[in-house]
Amino acid sequence: MNAIRSSLRMLLGKRPPAMQVAAICLDRTSGKVLLISSRGTGRWVVPKGWPMAGRTLHGAAAQEAWEEAGIKGKIRATEVGRYRYDKTQDVGFAFPVEVRVFLLEVEHVADDFPEVRQRRREWFFPGQAAELVDERGLQDILRALPDKTACSDAAARCNKDTHDGG
Repeated sequence: MNAIRSSLRMLLGKRPPAMQVAAICLDRTSGKVLLISSRGTGRWVVPKGWPMAGRTLHGAAAQEAWEEAGIKGKIRATEVGRYRYDKTQDVGFAFPVEVRVFLLEVEHVADDFPEVRQRRREWFFPGQAAELVDERGLQDILRALPDKTACSDAAARCNKDTHDGG
C-alpha cells in the first residue's frame, strides 16, 4: 500500500523535495561569511550542490566550497539548518529542493579553483549576507550566526558588555 501511495504522490507532483548540500564558509577572525555569485543569474548564494557518491553530506558540502569558491577548511558534521527553494531548469520548469547547510571554518582561500572564471566571491558579515540572498530560510540561518558588526566601532566596550554580563 505504501508503494502505491508513493507512486501516486510522484505522479501527482507530491513527491518529497530533492536534496542538496551547502557550506556556509565562515572566517572566524573577521566573523564574515563568503557569498558567491550564481552562474546563471549572478545573484548571491552560498556554495551548494548535489550529494556525491562516496562522500558524507558534509563532505560533499566541503567539496562544493572548494569547487565553487576555492575554500578549504574544517567542516562540521552537524547541520546548522535547512532551507527550501525552487530550482529552475533551463527548460523553464522548477522543482522543490531542500538544502542541508553545514558550517565550514575557513583555513585557506585559493586564488585558483575549478570555477574561478564562472563566479565572483565576496565576504560579508552574516547580517549583510542575509540581506543579499533571496532564500528566506537561508536568510534565517545566516541571521542566526554571530555577527561581529555590532562590535566593529567599539570593540573593547562591546567585548566587555557582551562577555561580562553587561
